Amino acid sequence: MQPIISFSEVALHLGNIAIYDDITFDVASGEFLCLLGPSGCGKSTALRLMGDLLPIQAGAVRIGGQAPAEATDRLAYVFQQPRLLPWRNVLANAAFGVEMRIPQMPRAEREERARVQLERVGLGNDMAKMPLMLSGGERQRVAIARALALNPEIILMDEPFSALDPNTRHRLRDQLIKLWKQSGKTVIFVTHDMDEALYLADRIVVFSAKPARVAAVVEVEEPRPRDVLGDRSLLAKRDELLRLFAAI
Repeated sequence: MQPIISFSEVALHLGNIAIYDDITFDVASGEFLCLLGPSGCGKSTALRLMGDLLPIQAGAVRIGGQAPAEATDRLAYVFQQPRLLPWRNVLANAAFGVEMRIPQMPRAEREERARVQLERVGLGNDMAKMPLMLSGGERQRVAIARALALNPEIILMDEPFSALDPNTRHRLRDQLIKLWKQSGKTVIFVTHDMDEALYLADRIVVFSAKPARVAAVVEVEEPRPRDVLGDRSLLAKRDELLRLFAAI
């Protein structure tokens, strides 16, 4: 079966800095894949290449067999910061992605899409609130609803929980796994937290330091929900990742 995303011998320079040496990996349809690596290694750059936000200088990136420029409607982003419009309420913010991508869609239809997803992320009673009235975790849930309202095949998530407190991060990880299982979407999740990757991923692609290469691909087959620090198998994988990080 053809992978939904493939990187083949991708090399990249920004100015005089070599970002990628030779990046090659695949993502299966419906997979939850984490990109893990040290800060500054180019994990977020991979999302930009998928989304046609950076030109491909060498090698190839394919999205469902298409070039990234031909596949942007198949993707949606969730960034580290929720990037909500402060003058719009929760419902209007969740509908904003659809408004920008499909401007011909009637307002009532795009708001209904947003309403369904806000209910799914637990914000059904908060649709009239303004962003300043929400907690950090609630704002990030609006951003997730905005992405889901686009009904993409692939969701690109760039360290979306890194700015949140530990308890909120844990709750949103559980909610994200539930949403992913229900939707069947493909998720590419960037993190530098190995425990987060082990908790979430089907597979972890580990990037080395710049110029980045794929240092390892780690399968995570343990059943969910996971207890990273209480499961011997996950602890063994955690030790493996620690050794990899020490070597890169």
